[in-house]
Amino acid sequence: MSPSLIRRLETGLEPLSGLLAGASPEQLRQRPPSGKWSAHENLAHLAHFTAVTLGRLERILTEESPRLERLRSDEDPVFLELSARSTEAVVTELQKLRTDLLNRVRGLGDAELARVGVHGAAGPMPLSQWLELYAVHEAHHLYLAFWAVRQVMNA
Repeated sequence: MSPSLIRRLETGLEPLSGLLAGASPEQLRQRPPSGKWSAHENLAHLAHFTAVTLGRLERILTEESPRLERLRSDEDPVFLELSARSTEAVVTELQKLRTDLLNRVRGLGDAELARVGVHGAAGPMPLSQWLELYAVHEAHHLYLAFWAVRQVMNA
């Protein structure tokens, strides 16, 4: 496994408190003027996405080239349940799931990282690429959460 990926998985959530600093619980839940997801919804999505990634990882490791459809959080009961929790509870769940993911991938060997899962839009990808996609996707949603908070606080 790439040392860079491990470092990103170890530290990717570290900026979270700084990104949300100064925002009230109401501001975290308020959607920005664009109508896009609130910071809270972005965090709930990350918790959901991490849980889904753990499931995908297990399927890739145990099935032969499983087809894994794109995630549609807005329609998923797990995402909706996470969204109903407090932001603090969502962050706690996200951190727990992230630790579970990190612990699961730390011991994977080259043969396991080369196993393929078929993404509904991106096509066949080795597990190593699925994990890179996870890290990039997570960073993207942290960025969106930051801007959602800033737009609400400055409205």
